[in-house]
Amino acid sequence: MSKPILVAVAWPYASGSRHIGHLAGAYLPADIFARQQRMIGNQVLMVSGSDVHGTPITVRADEEGVTPQDIVDRYHSEFVRQWDELGISWDLFTSTGTKNHSEVTQDMFMRHLENGHIDRRVSEQFYDPQAKRFLPDRYVEGTCPYCGYSEARGAQCDNCGRTLDPIDLIDPRSKLSGTTPEPRETEHFYFRLSDFQDQLEAWLKTRQGWRNHVLNFCLGWIEEGLHDRAITRDIEWGIELPINDLGEGKRIYVWYDAVIGYLSASKEWAASSGDPEAWRLWWENPDAESYYFVGKDNIPFHAIFWPAQLMAYGGLNLPTNVPANQYVTFKGGKASASRGIGLTIQAALDSFEPDAIRYALAASFPEQADTEISDEEIARRVNEELVATWGNLVNSVLAMTAKNCDGHILEPGHYTTEDEALLEKVDAGLVEAAKQFEAVELRAALRSAMSCAQAANAYLNATEPWKMIKVDQERGRTILHVALSAINGVRVMFAPFLPFSSEALSGVLGPIEGWQRSELVTGTPISKPAPLFAKIDLNEAS
Repeated sequence: MSKPILVAVAWPYASGSRHIGHLAGAYLPADIFARQQRMIGNQVLMVSGSDVHGTPITVRADEEGVTPQDIVDRYHSEFVRQWDELGISWDLFTSTGTKNHSEVTQDMFMRHLENGHIDRRVSEQFYDPQAKRFLPDRYVEGTCPYCGYSEARGAQCDNCGRTLDPIDLIDPRSKLSGTTPEPRETEHFYFRLSDFQDQLEAWLKTRQGWRNHVLNFCLGWIEEGLHDRAITRDIEWGIELPINDLGEGKRIYVWYDAVIGYLSASKEWAASSGDPEAWRLWWENPDAESYYFVGKDNIPFHAIFWPAQLMAYGGLNLPTNVPANQYVTFKGGKASASRGIGLTIQAALDSFEPDAIRYALAASFPEQADTEISDEEIARRVNEELVATWGNLVNSVLAMTAKNCDGHILEPGHYTTEDEALLEKVDAGLVEAAKQFEAVELRAALRSAMSCAQAANAYLNATEPWKMIKVDQERGRTILHVALSAINGVRVMFAPFLPFSSEALSGVLGPIEGWQRSELVTGTPISKPAPLFAKIDLNEAS
């Protein structure tokens, strides 16, 4: 039966160009998963958008002497263009800068406040006496108190992944002036995360099929005890508070409002679809499932904080799964947009075809451990795997069919045991890949597709239709028909990963009809094919 599937994807900060670590960590896995879910007939809603309230945006604006909105406009438009070039199939890619998002965030704030899960507290926050302003988290750097990393940010340590409070940093320094900031008292609203200690622990222990590193990380956090967190800051860039209890100069802070974007985007999509209540199918329906695609550093926000916010609101579905990926590394260092480490998405698009990028990254998804990715590795995988195994198989079978079968698909002769074994292999591969998609094991699903392509190549090498056609035309044509039937099934498995070449192949073999190997249509014209993929010059790619 068709199921509502929410595919919720991490919101990129509109503060700079994204790199292929971001693409491999969240955006491409989400798109591949969403495409397959649509193919099997589920009702998919895939949403995300630019996070325009993150302090990396104001940091960059300060550095460039422009407004935060200037930065947002520049990078949001870049994201939208790149998603289109990469074939990312959003139902809605919006931003946290919309009136709708502010209203949904303010509604959640008021519900939390009314339910007793938000209170006011006086705390210490760093103040830069030289700049004469309070410093949000990202404006403070220092040494992590947990792992000793000397370039930890006030919100989070990039080295050990811990979320931090700037006041806990060792040897803190202001990004504005480089001086040592001083703690000063300020009043803020706090979300009472500790209210959900027991509820979150019980819920997490019921999670089935979650990746070990995600579940272990979350349960470790719970065991240490959850701490209440400030959800407002002394800043001018952000969502206005729906009440004025704290006075001027306070805004709702990004960690609280960004995750609400999944709900606000769903409501925005529903309004644009003509049915403003349509979002409820994914958020209030007990049969709906929701998958949150994020990177490793976003695990606590999506598997602890956001579920707590949903519990505090009441009546909304909790995440079905948070298939967070580990880190992508470049020459041994963790990819980082803020530190300029890693190949940017634009640089990748300038060098490689979109399907080539998608294939190479999917083959290296950091699902269970950090993975190294480089332009050389992309080129190697494309040439040695995608072109040599799949592209050459398709091109050679289509070319031989066009030449030896009167330019169209003919009725096959009698199938041998060898013929049937190949088609059974492909059909079993479709079943296995579907299970792997269900478990969000996307690398394994891609391997299943490639394994079936390799089996088809082995079948051709064993049967040699280019020779058989000369001595037994009917048998030779039957071998080509079997090989083309196998391709017709394998292309289904590749379709979520390779949308552009799959569309081109659909122009030859007809549209894909669900997650199955459809029978070939006799009489379909087959002409000499163009190559599906271009081989990459390794010297140019390096």
